[in-house]
Amino acid sequence: MKHFTIILALTVLLFVLSNTTFAGDSKSEVDVKESTIASLLEGLTSDNLGLKSSCAYMLGELKVTRAIIPLMRILHNDVNEGLRISSALALYKIGTPMSIYAVKQAGRFDESDWVNKLAQNFYAEYLREKFSNTDNTEADSLFAQGK
Repeated sequence: MKHFTIILALTVLLFVLSNTTFAGDSKSEVDVKESTIASLLEGLTSDNLGLKSSCAYMLGELKVTRAIIPLMRILHNDVNEGLRISSALALYKIGTPMSIYAVKQAGRFDESDWVNKLAQNFYAEYLREKFSNTDNTEADSLFAQGK
């Protein structure tokens, strides 16, 4: 029993130390080079579907506002539904008014039920995040007005 408590204490100690050691690492502190962004934007024009989807995802994670127009072009014009969903997700993650509006419109007008449903979910999550930080009476009045 004594060995078990020693092993448990060491495990907890290692867990606590590992969490405090790496607590300073966050994506917001990452310095992204211009060449990285240029490569990701170039990847959006590739014929490789996996590369395009991965580049769209990373541009969204990095919140690259220069990628909004190419991502919107993919969302509106690409024939692949999965790629359009990746583009909608990236636009949602970028979070500018123009990118959110594009996601909202895809949720209303995309001919694919799959893309339509997921874009609606992304937009609903955006609204949830936006109004969870504000006064509930303001959110209730906006929903009552149908906005």
